[in-house]
Amino acid sequence: IAYIARKVGKKDVEEKGMAVAKKIQERIAHLYLKNGEDTFDFPRGDASHTPGPEMSIFSRIVPGEKRCVVLKNWFSRSGEKWPGDEEKRFVNALTKQDVDFLAKNGELTKRGRGWMMGWSQWQGFNEGIFAIRYALKTLSDNGFHHIALRKASGTGMATVEYMMRHNATTLWESWWRSEDLYSRNHPMLGAMAEWMSSSVAGVSHDATTTGARRMLFWPRFPKSATTLQYASATQGTVRGDYSIAWKFEDLPEDKTQYNSATVRVRIRFVIPPGGEGILRLPIATSSNTTAALRQAIVFPDMVKAKSSTSRECIRRRKARLGFSYNWEYDRVSELWYKHENGKAIGTPCQSYLFHSTLKDTKWSDAIDMTLTFAEKSDTPIAPGLYEVLLTDWSLEKEVEGTGRLGNLPEYY
Repeated sequence: IAYIARKVGKKDVEEKGMAVAKKIQERIAHLYLKNGEDTFDFPRGDASHTPGPEMSIFSRIVPGEKRCVVLKNWFSRSGEKWPGDEEKRFVNALTKQDVDFLAKNGELTKRGRGWMMGWSQWQGFNEGIFAIRYALKTLSDNGFHHIALRKASGTGMATVEYMMRHNATTLWESWWRSEDLYSRNHPMLGAMAEWMSSSVAGVSHDATTTGARRMLFWPRFPKSATTLQYASATQGTVRGDYSIAWKFEDLPEDKTQYNSATVRVRIRFVIPPGGEGILRLPIATSSNTTAALRQAIVFPDMVKAKSSTSRECIRRRKARLGFSYNWEYDRVSELWYKHENGKAIGTPCQSYLFHSTLKDTKWSDAIDMTLTFAEKSDTPIAPGLYEVLLTDWSLEKEVEGTGRLGNLPEYY
């Protein structure tokens, strides 16, 4: 109400709306902080099942002086075992070899004489329909993008990988397997899709405008190249397509050095005619990191680059270079087994912004953005094709935590 009132020039209504909003914020904060533990968990609910710190930090409900400690305490949350019937039946119909394989990966936990699957808080999802988006966005926006990537790329129950290994081609309604109750084609858990384009790749609607009048380019990277090496996304708007792509360059041939190498990061992005952009670079990993920006002097043939990239990606998908296996049930032996079988879904493809047809693009002289980079300032950008080069970007090992069902003592 306050926002609309401001837009239509109703100052008195705006002030009343802000006063009500402030009162609601204070009441929610009082309720969620009354346990005195600064966890922002609902006092009468199960902390692992209720949105609390992630949603409240994202929405700024947590008072400013409490945000760091609430975020810190959030990392003490752990996963938990899952006693679902379908998962029990699945585990009981595995060979000892496959049970040992899943147990070694931390996907199975001993309970009495048997094994159980479990939710992972930090290598999977312990969140439902409301908290998924806020968990990922809160982590990425507050300097823990690598932990958001860790959640989204986790394996085992309550992950996208778990769905795909059971032959899913659409999202399920639940994180667990369901043969007769929950849908296998349902967007309830699909909030990560928006996070993938806005945070992993780095293009989203700028919060200060409506109707996609201005877009924010804010790419963020993992700590280690073992997690992710490139990403891209395109956001369609009434003004045209805004696109972004980034990739690590000069990666060592020895992948064991992906946790420690110094590399370059190349970012390219496009703002359509009549569009506006804001460039926000990620926090530098080293005081030696430099940033330079340049613009294409003549707009290259993007239609050719897109069509060429599309054809190459289709060829890769036909070669089934995506997800490598799935579980199949043998009705004769009455056992599940791991079927090694490449899939089209999950096939990695590079962005058209890095296609070889753009190699002869004429660029302007580079503008040194290192000071802007260091000051963490946003830069307005006019329509065109741009490239940012970050040098001396330091890779490092990802945090380990205390296991798949554990927490992250490195941060609390």
